[in-house]
Amino acid sequence: MIRIKSPLLRWLLIGLAISFSVGLLGLSFWLVRLDQDVRARYAGVRWVLPAQVYASPLELYPGARISITELRRELERLGYRASDELTGPGTFAVSGSELRVDTRAFAFWDGVQPEMRLAVKSDASSLTSLRAMGSDASIDLLRLDPMLIGSIYPSHSGEDRVLVKLSEVPPLLPATLIRVEDRAFADHFGVSPKGILRAAFSNLFSSGSRKQGGSTLTQQLIKNLFLSNEQSYGRKINEALMAILLERHVSKNDILEAYLNEVWLGQDGSRAIHGFGLASQFYFNKPLNELRPAEIALLVGIAKGPTVYNPRKSPERVKDRRDLVLQLMEDGGLIRDDEREAEALTPLGVLNSVAGGVERYPAFIDLVRRQIKGLYREEDLGSEGLRIFTTLDPRAQERLEARIIADLPDLEKNRQLKPGTLQAAGVVTSVEGGEVLAMVGDRNVRYPGFNRALDSQRPIGSLAKPFVYLAALADPGRYNLYSTIADEPIDLKMLNGSHWAPKNYDRQLHGNVPLHVALAKSYNLPTVRIGLDIGVDRVHDLIEAAGLQGPPRLPSMFLGAINASPLDVAQIYSTLAASGYLTPLLAIREVMTKEGQPLSRYSFQLKQTLPEGPVYLTTWAMQKVIEFGTGRWAVSVLPAGQKFAGKTGTTDDARDSWFAGFGSDRVAVVWVGRDDNKPVGLDGAAGALRIWGRLMRDLDARGIDLTPPAGVEEAQIDPVTGLLADAGCAAQVTVPFLSGALPKDYAPCANAGQSSPLDWLKDIFR
Repeated sequence: MIRIKSPLLRWLLIGLAISFSVGLLGLSFWLVRLDQDVRARYAGVRWVLPAQVYASPLELYPGARISITELRRELERLGYRASDELTGPGTFAVSGSELRVDTRAFAFWDGVQPEMRLAVKSDASSLTSLRAMGSDASIDLLRLDPMLIGSIYPSHSGEDRVLVKLSEVPPLLPATLIRVEDRAFADHFGVSPKGILRAAFSNLFSSGSRKQGGSTLTQQLIKNLFLSNEQSYGRKINEALMAILLERHVSKNDILEAYLNEVWLGQDGSRAIHGFGLASQFYFNKPLNELRPAEIALLVGIAKGPTVYNPRKSPERVKDRRDLVLQLMEDGGLIRDDEREAEALTPLGVLNSVAGGVERYPAFIDLVRRQIKGLYREEDLGSEGLRIFTTLDPRAQERLEARIIADLPDLEKNRQLKPGTLQAAGVVTSVEGGEVLAMVGDRNVRYPGFNRALDSQRPIGSLAKPFVYLAALADPGRYNLYSTIADEPIDLKMLNGSHWAPKNYDRQLHGNVPLHVALAKSYNLPTVRIGLDIGVDRVHDLIEAAGLQGPPRLPSMFLGAINASPLDVAQIYSTLAASGYLTPLLAIREVMTKEGQPLSRYSFQLKQTLPEGPVYLTTWAMQKVIEFGTGRWAVSVLPAGQKFAGKTGTTDDARDSWFAGFGSDRVAVVWVGRDDNKPVGLDGAAGALRIWGRLMRDLDARGIDLTPPAGVEEAQIDPVTGLLADAGCAAQVTVPFLSGALPKDYAPCANAGQSSPLDWLKDIFR
């Protein structure tokens, strides 16, 4: 036993012992508290799960109007891969008029549709048969998995992720991640002393700024979940201790699964891409379990630093990193040498544009975000991880975008306008069900800013005229399609003492014109004359009944002094297209919780708000707009032999160019103009009509059903007099009338209208 003679040294050693004991006791208490904190915080980890927004699924059935070429394009849009043979879900093979596909399983709102191997045949325009491979049984209906078109996440968080379970991940991914990032993962206790020493030695002799890190996957997870990116010894010590403590309570598999869902792998504007589940969609437009080894290597390579290794900005650097990871995969026995060589020869395969991101269809996602708040209770929407199934038709959206992108520059060139001067917006809806199928709010179709389709309130011009004529035709005692209307000057004294003297667009007078011709040619003076006769209130009420609230109760309303958005116009024209039945236009079909339970929604009821017979007569007149009126240019591009109805719209000084129209299955509205409200030199026929006509052709829209509804009967009419005609009249047309409202007299040309001498004598004595 050593005896310490110096009292000073003895007391110093005693003090040191006491200090050490107190420090050790304090450290113990601190570690206990830190341990409790780590357990509580990890148990309370609740990832922000944005709502996932899906497009409408493509339905396949015998007779579906889609060719093999179009079906192939749809599969490629969904991330399916062409192959000589089916190798698993998400693959397809084409041979002549037959396409074989291995579909993905998907949980729809009405149940789970399992994976299926399917053989599809078609002719030039439609599917002729569907059958399950290995069976002769025909399949009546099958839905492809819908496209993930975006996310809606809380405003306080820019994080986006798709959660995955370790059991759902291809085994090659975690094995590669461990091989590249943390080879001792299975053996260390949260930190790797060997890794720390190796990194320290490497950094000591490193002359550059790029340093090696010694962090384990557990440490990286701790940093991502709980700590900042501060580069300090204190933060690193805290990180290491928390990692050690976490591994005392959580299994390696749980840590690995959490890391797979948490790691940051890229940026999409303000949206941070977290986890491999979403990164697979973001970069390759396919689910995680369909990734090839080279694609897995690329994602693992990006994890080192998404800013430095951005495949869209630095493809060569990323390829070098990917190939290095492939080499490490081979060195670790994860892939064979020949596999590595083959995979290293493949291109990166990263999409040029973000197919599944919020930037893809910004105008439509904007509509979904607004409508969901009006359809569901706020307390239900607080649940994270909602799955929103929408009405968006990717094919219709693609065609609308393509037309605006292609046609606006042509319009500018024709009018000698500076490129980029014009703006545009468009909406496509279904006639049945009132579903919004496509929407564009800017000429830059990916621009997520001002949405003109929803927020641009512009005068609609002559788009209002059909409702003036509808009001007239609803009064059969006074008006029918061949009623004569005077195209003569009007000078109306207003309540404030001013005078309103409208003019025709062509500044001409046309005498007496039939009612349907006045609409087809978009004459202003006959329209105002009819409106004044019927009354402002009646026209106002019909426009509101069609679905547009708050039009002004002024005569200028007859000529379109009504501010509305393209979606507003689509609403009222959808009511006309649906024979007077109002269905609020919707972009949302169903919303489900992350557990797969549907949310209850506020119900809307379909109801008839416009009289069906007069709507049919108005639609008949609107067909003449395209047949020989202001929309006649469209005949050159629309399918021959089919009838479509529509109306041009032009505002003062040609500041706004509109066209709205429909067939039996599609309604489309297009607006062209300038944000600064300066004249564009384009009326509705020279501007928006050109986009609308080609769009309806590209949509393969169907013409209008010409069968009169109950309460409407047809008669042969002399086009000169508007009176009844028979075989005695050289020219005659078939015209619909409300039942009981046919003309009473025959035209002079009709045999029935010519009196015999006997009739003359009878009239004298009578």
